[in-house]
Amino acid sequence: MANTTTKEISYEDLKALMEKSQNLLLVDVRTKEEVDRGHIPGSINIPVETVEAALSMKPEEFKAKYGVTKPALDAPELVFHCQMGRRGATATSKAHQVGYVNARNYTGGFMEWSTRERK
Repeated sequence: MANTTTKEISYEDLKALMEKSQNLLLVDVRTKEEVDRGHIPGSINIPVETVEAALSMKPEEFKAKYGVTKPALDAPELVFHCQMGRRGATATSKAHQVGYVNARNYTGGFMEWSTRERK
């Protein structure tokens, strides 16, 4: 059962969002080594321990470091994920604390993604 502090998104909803949204920012919070072994297309890597600092950066700093525009606090489509869900949940709650009201965690993580995409 999902707790109220972390909003979640399913594989199906994430797939639909990826197909239709120009504004989705998908943040992979795993380590660089994990990301190098495979990642969800279009995601950017911000390791979980740096999420709070990244989301606190000035927009121009964020763009320079990550190559994408920093999302607005009310960005409707900000999704975090990790390998299996736990670090994604941590990152999502950090984003909520900084003021990203709509941030969500893709609970299946890269493990579910890679399994389902192989079918």
